[in-house]
Amino acid sequence: MFDKRLMNEIRESRKYIIANVALQWLALCVNILLMYTIAFLLTAVWNGFTNAYVLLFTGLIALGAVPLRYVLTRMAAHMSFCSARTVKKTLRQKIWDKLLRIGGTYAEQTPTAELVQTSVEGVDQLESYFGAYLPQLFYAVLAPVTLFIVLLFFDWRPAVVLLVCVPLIPVSIVLVRRWAKKLLSKYWGQYTELGDSFLENLQGMTTLKIYQADEARTERMNEEAESFRKVTMRVLIMQLNSISVMDLVSWSGAALGMLVGVLSFRAGHISLTGCLMVILLSADFFLPMRALGSCFHVAMNGMAAADRIFAFLDLEEKEKGTRTDPDGCAIVYHDVSFGYSEEREVVHHVSMEIPEHSFTAIVGESGSGKSTLAHLLMKHRTFSEGEITLGGVPLNELDEHTLVNTVTCISDRACIFRGTIRDNLLMAAPDADDEQLWNALERVCLKEFAEEREGLDTQILEEAKNLSGGQRQRLALARGLLHDTPVYLFDEASSNIDAESEALILQEILRMKETKTILMITHRLRNVVSADQIWVMKDGAVIEHGTHEELMGTAGVYAELYDRQCALEQYAGGSYEA
Repeated sequence: MFDKRLMNEIRESRKYIIANVALQWLALCVNILLMYTIAFLLTAVWNGFTNAYVLLFTGLIALGAVPLRYVLTRMAAHMSFCSARTVKKTLRQKIWDKLLRIGGTYAEQTPTAELVQTSVEGVDQLESYFGAYLPQLFYAVLAPVTLFIVLLFFDWRPAVVLLVCVPLIPVSIVLVRRWAKKLLSKYWGQYTELGDSFLENLQGMTTLKIYQADEARTERMNEEAESFRKVTMRVLIMQLNSISVMDLVSWSGAALGMLVGVLSFRAGHISLTGCLMVILLSADFFLPMRALGSCFHVAMNGMAAADRIFAFLDLEEKEKGTRTDPDGCAIVYHDVSFGYSEEREVVHHVSMEIPEHSFTAIVGESGSGKSTLAHLLMKHRTFSEGEITLGGVPLNELDEHTLVNTVTCISDRACIFRGTIRDNLLMAAPDADDEQLWNALERVCLKEFAEEREGLDTQILEEAKNLSGGQRQRLALARGLLHDTPVYLFDEASSNIDAESEALILQEILRMKETKTILMITHRLRNVVSADQIWVMKDGAVIEHGTHEELMGTAGVYAELYDRQCALEQYAGGSYEA
């Protein structure tokens, strides 16, 4: 079982594999010398020729051979580690490079959960393939041939018997390979599908609860988990049965070789030293192949994972834009439509204009298509019809770096990474000095929070668990301010946070609109009262457009939503200022 493409993809690992095999072979040669020394000593004892010189000679060889074999074995293990390290580094770099080339639209071609599982656990499986299986494959061929040549000097009969029995192990491997390949392919398929389903349900938990669909999804998850359990047990049964067969072949073959050696000794065809060599080395004929059989199942798992990895690496890459010359930063949606599938269109022929240096808002109820427009602008999704332009340049013709350096997106799911406050801020501006970092924190009212702790070196836990929702959003805003682009896109950036943080974020947005183009997507209408223009969406289409005063005067959908939210806040004991 040898994959040429894998070897071509990771050429650097070849030298480590060759070194590994060579070191194992040298350790075998040392072991042969040690076994010969033991056989020589036992023969001398049997014939009564033992003396101080014989004991000293055999003792010195043993004292030298044992540590030398240990060193060679350790060096071979280190070569396995180097090969595995190379594989992990190379494959994950290739996956990362492919992800960057595809861009934000990768999710249209492969689920995020599957990609994570492939790049983490899938690559780990290939670590075993290169670090253990491939070196053992070549060594398992070389070792029996070496032992066969050695035993020929004593008697050809047991040597031939042992050499003939050795291939029975790979024959059993070949017989089980086709079944194992299909089974492991099914195993990985169900494994990734279960991960996709779990992530989807976890992300949509709120929606499932609202529509009381959580119980049905729970039952479906239970069915998928049970199906995965069954295929996992089938894999384990297959591995156990094949290992049992290999053990039977190995020890039966070794016993047969020993028996032939003893019979040859009785018949006078072989010396006592030769007979002892056959007995001592018979197991070594089969141990490399037996170890190969143990690695086989891990290798098959790695091959199944490799199919997933190559499926991702072979995804079609759409032609990227190269233009870097947008004339300003005005944004125009012209007759844009988008659907997650052909049967599920969620944005219908949307046309809108967002002028430079303005504060524009897109509002509507949940599910109206607001955030989808943000994903389309950031090229996280590909629209099926129409055109979006930035500074007069069609989005699909715009260079990715130019887009990133023109538009900063701050959403309610902004990622705050484990590390320090400084680490998180420097992601947006690697060359920023401490004064600039403190200034950004001050603008979002986080300076005092940092000063009370360890300053810019304040540690942030995984998923920012030691920050409140408002602090996370303010830190994300500070990072966005440091990025300093002409366009800022706020996608529900003030949802699910406290009123104080929301007011601070809105205050900063209003200051920014003097010099930046601000596009705010929100369902909280009090945040857009002072917007220069408001686009109202419903069921994936734009149904109203104007300022707050104009829309309130038409008594349409916007006015109805605004009055409803106002009544709710008054009912909750809050205040609502227009």
